[in-house]
Amino acid sequence: MDPFIAFNFKVRLQIDGESQPICEGAFSEVSGLEATMDAETIREGGNNNRQIHLAGPINYGQLTLKRGVTSNFDLWRWFTLIQVDREKRASGEIVMLSADRASERVRFSLTGCLPMKVKAPTLNAHDGVVAVEEVQIAYESLDVVVV
Repeated sequence: MDPFIAFNFKVRLQIDGESQPICEGAFSEVSGLEATMDAETIREGGNNNRQIHLAGPINYGQLTLKRGVTSNFDLWRWFTLIQVDREKRASGEIVMLSADRASERVRFSLTGCLPMKVKAPTLNAHDGVVAVEEVQIAYESLDVVVV
């Protein structure tokens, strides 16, 4: 099997209950798709050579999205909106595509998305590079669907 290509992906975020997405695609980098399970350790009385590990709670990472700055400031508006209405959480999908972008390979579905940080680009007249903004999003659950 060929490995998936990391630069062919789509991103979609939509506030729960609204018909139009906050954003679709156009990100240069996505990171923080992760889940970690804590182990609960139990020691049996009198048995000093063994410990029992039980599955504990799951913790999810913090999604970081980076993209070139355009006239679309919907993510900034969402950050402002969530300060007034804490219920304006979103659902999200990150889809990895085949090398020819014709089909989906895997879909990461996120629920309970909450913008934690928005970051404007560093402005430097000497660089001459694309201005990149960043948003960090906490999420409540992560499901993976292999297509």
